[in-house]
Amino acid sequence: MANSDFIAIAGVTKRFPGVLALDHIAVSFRSGEVHAVIGENGAGKSTLMNILAGDLQPTEGEIRVDGAPTRFASALESRAAGIVVVYQELALCPTMTVAENIMMSDLATRSVVSFVPRATMRAEARAALARLGMGALDPDTKVGRLSVAEMQLVEIARAIRQRARVVVLDEPNSALSRRESERLFDVVRQLREEGVTVIYVSHHLHEVLHLADRITVMRDGRTIETLDNENLSEDRLIRAMVGRDLGNTAPWHRNPAASSEDAPIVLSIENLTAPGLSDISFDVHAGEILGIGGLPDSGKDGLGEALFGLHERTGRVAIDDKDLRPADPLASIRDGMSFVPADRRGASGLLSMSVADNVISASLARFSVGGMLRRAAIRREARGQVARLDARIARLGQKLGTLSGGNQQKIILGRSLVTNPRVLILHEPTRGIDVGAKAEIYSILRGIAGEGVAIVMISSEIPELIVNAERVLVLRAGRISGEMRGEGINEEAILARAMAS
Repeated sequence: MANSDFIAIAGVTKRFPGVLALDHIAVSFRSGEVHAVIGENGAGKSTLMNILAGDLQPTEGEIRVDGAPTRFASALESRAAGIVVVYQELALCPTMTVAENIMMSDLATRSVVSFVPRATMRAEARAALARLGMGALDPDTKVGRLSVAEMQLVEIARAIRQRARVVVLDEPNSALSRRESERLFDVVRQLREEGVTVIYVSHHLHEVLHLADRITVMRDGRTIETLDNENLSEDRLIRAMVGRDLGNTAPWHRNPAASSEDAPIVLSIENLTAPGLSDISFDVHAGEILGIGGLPDSGKDGLGEALFGLHERTGRVAIDDKDLRPADPLASIRDGMSFVPADRRGASGLLSMSVADNVISASLARFSVGGMLRRAAIRREARGQVARLDARIARLGQKLGTLSGGNQQKIILGRSLVTNPRVLILHEPTRGIDVGAKAEIYSILRGIAGEGVAIVMISSEIPELIVNAERVLVLRAGRISGEMRGEGINEEAILARAMAS
């Protein structure tokens, strides 16, 4: 069980130009405990974890490790003190093997150039993988060939391999199946029994209540309270996180007319076959939110890319009865389709560019003359989308990468809306986003559907489908295994079709 404080943070403040990210944070982490840190996007969780990781230095305040004042000038210094951070956004090299990725941090800390025998590297990697129940994974496999779930577990295996005293897990199971998640939870408990401090950053409150010994709530760059996990409820944590009750997370008033046979069909899919998909057919009506569910290996995660033209495909994809050209995303945009990928940082957001430039990046022709950008028009459009979506930013010139996850997603959604889509495809639209931002995005999507846009919502979160969709299609083994409507949309029905033999 938990004993003394290993890390104590007192009065830590972090200022960026025009932004107070952390405001006199005070929290301690004990040896041998699972300590959850929760809060809305923008609460300061990521900034605090980056300071612990040595990627950022505090503007003021003190961090004590084992009672000694400490300031990490780099990530290497943080790891040397026994702190390892596993970020939600993967930091693996896809062209290197599993073993090489797991051993990478060890190699980086060597003071002289040296070689590690491949047999030793494989053995060390196998031992770390075995602790995660992945002993069957070949250490010589290139990471780029793994699924997202397998990559996530390789990241965690690398942290375990470093014999860390503190392991920070940032949304560690955002891409894992239930079985993989349960194995991860077993590993977290095992680390706790070994005396390791596990700092668990998650938006999934049921996980937090299931795992954590203590829970720290952050809001607006401050620590609101630290609670022992005794008789706590999700509602209690939500109120502490957002400072208000959320009234719009129940299923919305579905419009049966939107998915009825009489409603205008906007998107038609006939016999679609693409990587991981076989003979898929369905229609989406004007103003309808169609949910797509399924397990990680069901094929659902490739559906959006196939429809948008990012993968080769056969079959028919049509908007308003006009066929879309395969393998041509630009043509898809011109014909009225917009796509928001699941990987916000890697495939969707232009993190080093400004908010304004991100908003118009899919519509450059509208905002340029003779190859020159019309900056005044760009600012007007960006200002309008920021207001429409209630995105919290300091200024239009702020880099997208400095925003919270929820506000990044709003800006990316605004970019899609600038193209005036007839069809909006969303893949994991609220992955890594807190409950408050989720409610806001759901409200925005309902408003967009109310304007007659056909929305396809591909999600691993069953509650998200239940709350938002008029219809849900479930995929299994690359094919549609079931369809639910209205009140027939529930967790048991979705899982039964996702797991049917």
